[in-house]
Amino acid sequence: MDPATDTDTGTGAAEREGAQAQRVHQLGIDVGSTTVKAVVLDGNRVLYSDYRRHNADVRAELGRLLADIEARHPGLEVVSAITGSGGLTTARAMGIPFVQEVIAGTEATRRLHPEVDVVIELGGEDAKLTYLHPTPEQRMNGTCAGGTGAFIDQMATLLHTDASGLDALAAEHTQLYPIASRCGVFAKSDIQPLINQGAAHEDLAASIFTAVATQTIAGLACGRPIRGNVMFLGGPLHFLPQLREAYKALLPKADSFVTPTGAQLYVAIGAALMAAKTAPPAGQSAQARPMGDEAGAGGVPSAADGGPSPQARPTGDEAGAGRARPRSLADLINALATAEVGAESPRMRPLFASEEERAEFERRHGAEVVPKAEPAEARGRCWLGIDAGSTTIKAVVIDSRGRIVFTHYASNEGDPVAAAVEIVRRVRTGLPEGAVIGRSCATGYGEGLVKAALTMDEGEIETMAHYRAAESVAPGVTSVIDIGGQDMKYLRIRDHAVDSISVNEACSSGCGSFLQTFAQTMGTDVRAFARAAMDSTDPVDLGTRCTVFMNSSVKQAQKEGADVRDISAGLSYSVVRNALYKVIKLKDPSDLGERVVVQGGTFLNDSVLRAFELLTGRQVVRPDIAGLMGAYGAALTARMHDSGQGASSLATVEALEGFSVETTRKTCRLCQNHCQMTISTFSNGERHVSGNRCERGASLERVPKKSELPNLYDWKYKRIFGYRRLTAGKAFRGDMGVPRVLGMYENYPFWFTMLTKLGFRVMISGRSNHALFEEGMESIPSENVCYPAKLVHGHIEALLKKGVTNIFYPCVAFEQGSEGADNCFNCPVVATYPEVIRNNMERLSDPGVRFISPFVNFSNREYLPAHLVGAFKEHGYDIPLEEMRAALDAAWEEDAAVKAEIRQKGRESLEWMRAHGVRGIVLAGRPYHLDPEINHGIPEVIVGLGMAVLTEDSVIDARLERPLRVRDQWTYHSRLYEAAARVGDEPDLEMVQLNSFGCGVDAITADQVQEILEGRGDVHTVLKIDEVSNLGAARIRLRSLEAAVSERCAPAPRATEAEGTAPTARAESEAVAREGTASEVARREGTEAAGREVAAPASSAPLVSAAVDTALHEDPASAAAREEQAGARAGHIEVRASFTKEMREAGYEILAPQMSPIHFRFLSPLLARAGLRVRVLERTSRQSTETGLKYVNNDSCYPAIVVIGQLVEEFVSGRADPDRTAVGITQTGGMCRATNYAALLRKALRDAGYPQVPVIALSVQGLEDNPGFQLGLKDIHKAVQAFVIGDAIQSMLLRVRPYEAVQGSAMELYRRWDRIVREWIEDGRSQEFGGGRARRLTYAGLIRACVREFDALALRDIPRKPRVGLVGEILVKFHPDANNHAVDVIEAEGCEAELPGLMQFFHYSSATAEWDQANLGIGGRQRRVMPLVLWALERYEAPVRRAFAATGGKFEPHRRIGEMIPRSQDIARLGNQAGEGWYLTAEMVDMIEHGCPNIICAQPFACLPNHIVGKGMFRALRNRYPQSNIVAVDYDPGASEVNQLNRIKLMLATAVQGRDGSGDDDGVLDLVGIDFEDAPGAGVGAGAGGTGGRRVVGLGMPGMPPRRAAALR
Repeated sequence: MDPATDTDTGTGAAEREGAQAQRVHQLGIDVGSTTVKAVVLDGNRVLYSDYRRHNADVRAELGRLLADIEARHPGLEVVSAITGSGGLTTARAMGIPFVQEVIAGTEATRRLHPEVDVVIELGGEDAKLTYLHPTPEQRMNGTCAGGTGAFIDQMATLLHTDASGLDALAAEHTQLYPIASRCGVFAKSDIQPLINQGAAHEDLAASIFTAVATQTIAGLACGRPIRGNVMFLGGPLHFLPQLREAYKALLPKADSFVTPTGAQLYVAIGAALMAAKTAPPAGQSAQARPMGDEAGAGGVPSAADGGPSPQARPTGDEAGAGRARPRSLADLINALATAEVGAESPRMRPLFASEEERAEFERRHGAEVVPKAEPAEARGRCWLGIDAGSTTIKAVVIDSRGRIVFTHYASNEGDPVAAAVEIVRRVRTGLPEGAVIGRSCATGYGEGLVKAALTMDEGEIETMAHYRAAESVAPGVTSVIDIGGQDMKYLRIRDHAVDSISVNEACSSGCGSFLQTFAQTMGTDVRAFARAAMDSTDPVDLGTRCTVFMNSSVKQAQKEGADVRDISAGLSYSVVRNALYKVIKLKDPSDLGERVVVQGGTFLNDSVLRAFELLTGRQVVRPDIAGLMGAYGAALTARMHDSGQGASSLATVEALEGFSVETTRKTCRLCQNHCQMTISTFSNGERHVSGNRCERGASLERVPKKSELPNLYDWKYKRIFGYRRLTAGKAFRGDMGVPRVLGMYENYPFWFTMLTKLGFRVMISGRSNHALFEEGMESIPSENVCYPAKLVHGHIEALLKKGVTNIFYPCVAFEQGSEGADNCFNCPVVATYPEVIRNNMERLSDPGVRFISPFVNFSNREYLPAHLVGAFKEHGYDIPLEEMRAALDAAWEEDAAVKAEIRQKGRESLEWMRAHGVRGIVLAGRPYHLDPEINHGIPEVIVGLGMAVLTEDSVIDARLERPLRVRDQWTYHSRLYEAAARVGDEPDLEMVQLNSFGCGVDAITADQVQEILEGRGDVHTVLKIDEVSNLGAARIRLRSLEAAVSERCAPAPRATEAEGTAPTARAESEAVAREGTASEVARREGTEAAGREVAAPASSAPLVSAAVDTALHEDPASAAAREEQAGARAGHIEVRASFTKEMREAGYEILAPQMSPIHFRFLSPLLARAGLRVRVLERTSRQSTETGLKYVNNDSCYPAIVVIGQLVEEFVSGRADPDRTAVGITQTGGMCRATNYAALLRKALRDAGYPQVPVIALSVQGLEDNPGFQLGLKDIHKAVQAFVIGDAIQSMLLRVRPYEAVQGSAMELYRRWDRIVREWIEDGRSQEFGGGRARRLTYAGLIRACVREFDALALRDIPRKPRVGLVGEILVKFHPDANNHAVDVIEAEGCEAELPGLMQFFHYSSATAEWDQANLGIGGRQRRVMPLVLWALERYEAPVRRAFAATGGKFEPHRRIGEMIPRSQDIARLGNQAGEGWYLTAEMVDMIEHGCPNIICAQPFACLPNHIVGKGMFRALRNRYPQSNIVAVDYDPGASEVNQLNRIKLMLATAVQGRDGSGDDDGVLDLVGIDFEDAPGAGVGAGAGGTGGRRVVGLGMPGMPPRRAAALR
């Protein structure tokens, strides 16, 4: 703060300074992601405050800030506390307490505004939601920084303004566009096309703010309504009034909104108040307080090996424990300046190990040059290509000699039409006399817009333009990789034709615009940013997968002192890894072929190019026109299609003189999609329509006709829901609401018929739309569940709004079985989402509302009548059994009739297609992808491209060869596989797979579908869809698919013709160049003829099977090739390498992944008893995780990536011999995708080049046969004993370690008993226990002795610390490397950790047999055997229970599973059996009821079961147990560890605060002495500068340029 604004001014200031030096003041420091704030309190008076941007140099800026305070108030003594997302490292460096930022903000709010009920706070990369009344609850964002200040800054950059400019624009908006609220990158993918379409920046700005508000509410409310008095805090909400208005619009039920003055300083004020609490009492020396371990801190050794944990936390003050002692500002400044801040971010190989490497690289890439000439030298006919990209516009003109005579590459500045007009004007005026534009071609994102505006001759899909350019530059090219501003493309070329095309999906993460945005926000341009990377010596590993994850990592690296060079190089690596893992999915560099061309503007960045070569191990071709290849390909296309006669239709200079464009917007009402269309009308009379999903929206006709092309998505939607309900008079049982969601798209005909026959009037909810999503978003408990699941909340709200108080929404765990499939599960979300609805929608608990959601098994018809009679009876409906049976018979009949109709409609559609020579797309997904709000009109786009749309269930015919590589366990996906087999066999069908973002199941299915299709020589196309409504990317994918198929099906060009389309034109190739190849001409003519016949030109390229009689021309080699291809049709079937008895006898080593360090140390001696050599892989590493990302589908969950990466890395590194090694992995057999880990592992081993390695898949059900891996009853007996002992040791170690009198003694005792148990497992004796003499021990005796020794361990006599439970997915909760050593963090923060036992998981698996029979109709052997198994397991634990009972309560045994079930069943019923299932909820209930209310729920990012039984149950748990303090922490390879640590610290701070009771008795504080309206946030203070009368605001990106940062200091 500038001294001029200090409150201690005036005549008495000097006298007060002396008194101040004698008193102790409170200093609160808030180190945010982009700013640092400080407040000094003197009682209730603000002595000093300031708010500055730190530009990622926290140490220097904070040092200057403290120096300014010292200069103004010399000799000031303060007790201090630091808070903020970047404060932890600084707190350690300065040796002062760290306060979690939500705790600090809550403290300030509670003391200054006690009337506030809810606080919404946004920071640079954090979002927080704090409920204060009636029960306190605090939440913050998890792995993603989307929807925070950083996101707002990124969006402002796109609109060429800053955050305050964005606010000014939003104030003038007239309409809102639906912008993705899940993720900042998805939102960017929505916004960029709207910019290019001419959408008003005012409307976009307001839409961005609405998306931010939506993300906060949907992501953090998690089922708890936002009501009462709401306060806004944090920089973005302080500086941006229109952002506040967006929140208010989405929270109509809130009573009032408070925006306090000085909101940006509240967290710092809270830290100062917390510092006051930690000051020593009067008269007590600061040195008298507890230190180190007595304060509950300490670096804790790893449970696995006793060595220091990689995450060991500092002790004493550094961890924020104990009381803060008064210190002088000079002391703090010195501590900050001299402390070492270690770099925790991992580093990577430098781009160049030596100057020689760099020189060779630059020499090699200076050689690929395309001939060029000046425009004045152009001769003869010329051809213009314009590539209107998402953020840039490029143009190329080639002349008759094949030389490039004109180029243009620049940003489109958000107006591609104006940029294109200027290009044409320059071309027209720059060409010499005698040079004429013969033909022009547009390509790229804005192809249609630019083509219409400039009356260009043709448009070409950008993927084909890029291929033609690459083939021209590098004849025989085998792969083309293009990375543009928002797009990544990978073209695989086989035999001079595009064999397959991959494009990035809904997400533009890691593309060129990301690098550009970072360069701008770091005060430089992208070229200088790229040059800096070339000089890097220590690149930062910033992760991959998601741009926002990288954003968090960049900021963390900056705070650690990483410079621009290392960050730029790290980002270059990340961009390439994203391309390799997400788009190309490269497993082996040889897959790229011999001739690889890289292009696109991003590859002009030498550091990206170098990273690509290093990561792939290939030398590639980068043309000197890499950024212009799209435009060059378009020019080549124009030349190829030029007749050689006349001139181009391209706009003339005269036509451009008065050029103008008028943009209007309207909502299309021709169907219920209500597309928001942007209509551009040009002065030349042309018009262009965007935003429409079908061709009717763009039509000039008053009542446009629907296309005749079959669209089975449209037909099936109407067929499924086209039922007429009973009249009110005939509905003798009243109304019954049914939500139009998820599984209802499969089973609605069944349920409608049943309910109607039972006398209900069925009230189906309306069609989905984005407003419906917003209606229900407040109750969504998991921010990263799929969009179809999020819509369920809106549909239930809509029914309740209509007055429908009876709602039927069953949990369908099993669908009807299909022939050949392994099982018939629904995915966990489809099967059990009614459980989430039941626990999170408060209106369902209103009086008179009945929510009927029985668990149902459609694969067993016999049990259903009685089961459903019971389910309805629970809700007051007394339905006779015979009536229910008759209703179900009618329902089964209707269900069969509908499925038969769908297949018949498929046959009719195929006949129509073939009669009219039209291609068909099998648009394969889940039944709910029929919903237009979910598929975003993709079926209509396909029809608009002239192709028919079929559903996967309309074409299946049981031709698929089995068994599959994967375990075929999900019904919907069985149909996918079947449909893929038919599509691969029929040349006029192609498959496009729809994949909802967050659908973990598709990580399994997508690869299997690809294998089936590619085994039959076909292309696999996946469209990932989410809330994003932009169809530009989908159109590119679909047009690319059509073009690739047309290229593939066209007759191969003769050698001379192929040569005619080769590189830069030689003089002798001009004629061929003018005409194009014979195949191209034939294809054009065929297309035009077909277009005249059917009005579907794009789809009508002639098929080989229809146009050529191949039998007349076939030679023996072709026949042999055909036979070989027929044999490869079942290429998806793999012979599994089994672990045989011979391998066992030969001494094969078996690799087992680590899961639980204490238990798995017993595996080797256990299995050695059975003659098996097992090596447990104790630790994971970044390298093994990277290997997992390389060989496992990146949408797979974190445990799959970790475990499979760990196993494959052993072979890749050479540590394991693939010819004498097997690998083991568990297989659950349930509906979770963990059942398919074995299939993922086999694929990874095959792709890595080790198909011979046997995979031993272990499952209780015996799903696979492993002849060489047989355990006898004695072995199993000993294994159960060992794991029970492991549970006991784990429980005791965690209980005593936080209280040990001698540091390290608990771990020493653990290591002793680890040795004893391992010896005992081998032969029942232990030398360690016998003091060097082998001593025999019984099982019970060993347990008694072990418990006695742990009970006798010397402990400190201190109160029990807060207990913190760690639950969640089984691998993540037990494996320290997977959860970033969460137990160490818990203990270092002064708490006691508690983990469930591993054996309890087996109890859970055995406990539901009776329930399964009653509710799912599953009986037989399982019903008889499982209770016996559970009884036996509990008998094994009896000795532990007796030994624990003798310790007087020190050690508590885990509760019996039978005791846990009844206490949690009203929250999560026993039908929740995916993953940890109902047991996860039962664990949390058990912990809370037994003194452990603080819980970390550790889960893989986007884990399907945890959406239900984890996050989905938190609201119910908090309602029942107000003292519960639960946080969900997502783990992912790209997630920010700092963010995870911050969230855990929030929970731990709440736990400690709850134990101490701190804060409850403080009075209301009335701060005086500062006018917050004149606070530095308003532009006054250190470093403020003039900004032309308007504050310049930057909210979240790292290192804003000084010219944009002034007002935030």
